Amino acid sequence: MSIDTVGAAETSPGNEQPFAALGLKPDEYQRIREILGRRPTSSELAMYSVMWSEHCSYKSSKVHLAQFGEKKPQTDILLVGIGENAGVVDIGHGWAVTFKVESHNHPSYVEPYQGAATGVGGIVRDILSMGARPLAVMDPLRFGPADAPDTRRVLPGIVSGVGGYGNCLGLPNIGGEVVFDASYAGNPLVNALCVGAMRHEDIHLASAKGVGNLVVLYGARTGGDGIGGVSVLASETFSEGGPTKRPSVQVGDPFMEKLLIEATLEVLHAGLVEGIQDLGGAGISCATSELASNGDGGMHVWLDRVLLRDQSLSPEEILMSESQERMCAIVTPAKLDEFLLRCNKWDVEAVVIGEVNASGRLTVDWHGERIVDVPPRTVAHEGPVYERPFARPAWQNSLQADAPTAERLHRPSTPDEIKATLLTMVAAPNLASKSWVTSQYDRYVLGNTVLAQPQDAGMIRIDEETGLGIALATDCNGRFAKLDPYAGAQLALAESYRNVAASGASPLAVTNCLNFGSPEDPAVMWQFAEATRGLADGCLQLGIPVTGGNVSFYNQTGDTAINPTPVVGVLGVIDDVARRTPIAWGPAGDLIYVLGDTRDEFGGSEWAHHVHGHLGGLPPAVDLERERTLGEVLVAGSRDGLLTAAHDVSDGGIAQVLVEMALASNAGGRCSVPEGIDPFTFLFSESAGRAVVVVPAEHEGRFVDLYTARGLPAAWIGVVDGGEELEFAGLFSLALAELREAHEGTLPRLFG
Repeated sequence: MSIDTVGAAETSPGNEQPFAALGLKPDEYQRIREILGRRPTSSELAMYSVMWSEHCSYKSSKVHLAQFGEKKPQTDILLVGIGENAGVVDIGHGWAVTFKVESHNHPSYVEPYQGAATGVGGIVRDILSMGARPLAVMDPLRFGPADAPDTRRVLPGIVSGVGGYGNCLGLPNIGGEVVFDASYAGNPLVNALCVGAMRHEDIHLASAKGVGNLVVLYGARTGGDGIGGVSVLASETFSEGGPTKRPSVQVGDPFMEKLLIEATLEVLHAGLVEGIQDLGGAGISCATSELASNGDGGMHVWLDRVLLRDQSLSPEEILMSESQERMCAIVTPAKLDEFLLRCNKWDVEAVVIGEVNASGRLTVDWHGERIVDVPPRTVAHEGPVYERPFARPAWQNSLQADAPTAERLHRPSTPDEIKATLLTMVAAPNLASKSWVTSQYDRYVLGNTVLAQPQDAGMIRIDEETGLGIALATDCNGRFAKLDPYAGAQLALAESYRNVAASGASPLAVTNCLNFGSPEDPAVMWQFAEATRGLADGCLQLGIPVTGGNVSFYNQTGDTAINPTPVVGVLGVIDDVARRTPIAWGPAGDLIYVLGDTRDEFGGSEWAHHVHGHLGGLPPAVDLERERTLGEVLVAGSRDGLLTAAHDVSDGGIAQVLVEMALASNAGGRCSVPEGIDPFTFLFSESAGRAVVVVPAEHEGRFVDLYTARGLPAAWIGVVDGGEELEFAGLFSLALAELREAHEGTLPRLFG
């Protein structure tokens, strides 16, 4: 097999190259030629194609993502910000926490189990590469209609992949979402989040510094799986019949990843590593170019030293392979033997594949032949940047004008109609119990899980001595974002913020996974620009910085894009996890309050969606100052021991919240609708800025003082009675057994 060398590229400038098949545009290919002063070799073309892909380079989103830095709130908690593998925040007592969410959408459609499993594996390595021990994962998932054949094809495999990989790693899955909507048919969203912790002094970054230091590739061997995998799959729209490109999806080995985690933490804590990077999207191309670009700027690689599972791989394939469970470390020569010894202890193979130098170039040899000679920054950080045209779509006004008013959509008005609606709603796939999914995950392994599904937020203990812990929630209503992308992104932020506060933790920082259709569609690009602006403005107003995240474009089939889905993850800190607030209400006699205002807001609501198949109007109004005030009351109520339980109000409204709290505690309650408000509106509206809280009678006075002092509206609506029914005074009663059957039966019926 002839090798395309740098020398050959210089002497054969007219050779045709398959740049279009690798996803490069003609002007991008021409720019590569200008950078190099010649045509690229086939190996250089492979590197540029994966590193300049939408997934790796953010070429269509960079100009908008800059707002997260420009509008960053003044805070001293951010230890590592946007640009590294994951953000790092200070949570006190010398502890730092790193967290991030990423997408593995298209690979999970092509091969559900491995696509989802390797999505978990990849985000875990991002956290590991910061020097942290991974502690928990979460999985925001979205699918087409729950009863659609393709949903039945992909959902069981995706759930099994998330659970299989995380369970084998021994990491608890503490939260996430399962959402069904026709816009995700043929394009499920598989977002994966990981959180880890470390002492401040253990933070590590991805850079190759120190001339003469060695580049060590360690972990699994490199194979043919995942060649061009996520980097290509995530950078192209699916055709009507499925993906037009089907590069092999990565294959995960969680047991190797577990060994890799322990080996990595050991070499880091032993001071044997100068810089570190995981191998995910774009594989060796990414690791070498980013390490060199972030360091002293020069690196030489002997590619033929890479340990292979498949000896037939070409150098281009080795550079592009996204085989899993691999890491790259920069090690001084004096510490190499100790590094290799520690890897061998964990049965992790390691080999020196390169050396840091002062050349300012990234050079790669294959059996003595020079196949790559490039400026590393042009590969890793100076790819194309597009200011894509964007415009508010012509249909946006008519969509917003189609509000779900009582004149357009029939609303239940009699007690019997409202009762029937409640039973229908709690059994809706989006509101029904997700225990069929979450029971496949180990939520309590490691022994530090404090709250997990179906709680508002996942919570884990970080420090056993002090009880210091963190809470995490991810949220997004894509229907809200379709109606108004700016407000929709802020509503996603507000809901995650509210969920974290409801658990008793103070919201601290944000990560995001921005899932949208094709950036080449001006309407989609407008949605993205608006959502990004909304999220940046919202984080600035709430005073919580964006620490990093992910953009996933081309989530569409043919011309049909998904609902814009800016998933927002909020991390909060709690001084002592012993004072967390669960959703299960307590003993008989405790008082039930609603905090916040309920308005007639049904645009994008689950009621309009599930009962009427309707999407139109405006989403609920956003009031971030109200969210901040509500959060303060929820956190202070937890800290002062005034709350037995708390649950944020969102999808399905107050009715859904009361059902979930009663079922979680297996205890009934008597509730009433406040005077002056329509019962249907009170029970099913999805107004933001609200929570239901349960207060012991002896603390009622202090609690009233707490919310009154902050000007937060509240209403007493009932009492826990410990019985077997949930009663709505003057309307109807429902047995908990009937509610449980409706709530818990939907997913098992659909998926077995």
